[in-house]
Amino acid sequence: MSQSDDIEDSSAPLIEHLAELRTRLIHSVAAFVVGMVICFTVATPLFNFLTAPLCQVLGERGQDCDLIFISPQEGFFVAIKISFLGGFILAFPYIGLQMWRFVAPGLYKNEKNAFLPFLVASPFMFILGASFAFYVVTPLAYDFFLGFQQFGNEGEAVLDEEVQQGLSVVFQGSAQEYLNLTIKFIVAFGLCFQLPVLLTLMGKAGLVSAEGLGNMRKYAVVGILVLAALVTPPDVITQVILFVVVYGLYEVSIFLVRRVERKREEQLRADGYYDDEEEFDMEDTMTEEQDADGK
Repeated sequence: MSQSDDIEDSSAPLIEHLAELRTRLIHSVAAFVVGMVICFTVATPLFNFLTAPLCQVLGERGQDCDLIFISPQEGFFVAIKISFLGGFILAFPYIGLQMWRFVAPGLYKNEKNAFLPFLVASPFMFILGASFAFYVVTPLAYDFFLGFQQFGNEGEAVLDEEVQQGLSVVFQGSAQEYLNLTIKFIVAFGLCFQLPVLLTLMGKAGLVSAEGLGNMRKYAVVGILVLAALVTPPDVITQVILFVVVYGLYEVSIFLVRRVERKREEQLRADGYYDDEEEFDMEDTMTEEQDADGK
């Protein structure tokens, strides 16, 4: 067999993988487009649903829940943004299935059993984070923002025996700006809730350890504070909520990685690859070295 034949044989599997990847991507894009079209046809009910936190806060303040378009094309772009978000959410299970079918043939059975739960947990955690943002964080944020309104009929000043109304500064929000802020909340919290899935998967692959994550706590606190400042509006309430939630997820991740390590150790011990005596000898040696350094 000539060298050129060897090259052709080795390149054939690569071409097959690229062809399969192209097919999976085409199916994923098609599913996303179908989801977008479906959501575009019901964009108005979806937008009304997304305005529920704002309407709740305005209703408690005795105000009408009204949003405005400040440009002729704003209504169209609002529908497009809703279609993008809704289309991705609708198509994500199918996109995840396509990803799994592309990756699964190259995995061993134990690797499939390890990876599949994370593939199922990822959309669940995103929906959990998005729901938390929509039902808990968003009403608190809008209640904080709308607290800076002022109504002229609440304070009156008497000048030259004439009653002058005070300045009124009330909310007349842009529909597009409201949608941008709401989507930012939903996506930010949905992605932050992926932290336990990501770190546990990395622990499963041996890329991180529970001890290492524990030693990085002080750096994680700083990183989470920076993240909270970047992905949330400049109000203290939202930033504190995001910090508390993400740091709690970080601690949950340490617990899950420790469980993964414990199960891996038990499996190695059951298979006879884990030597307890060797571990004890290493611990005794480390203790003796520490004692010698102390002296």
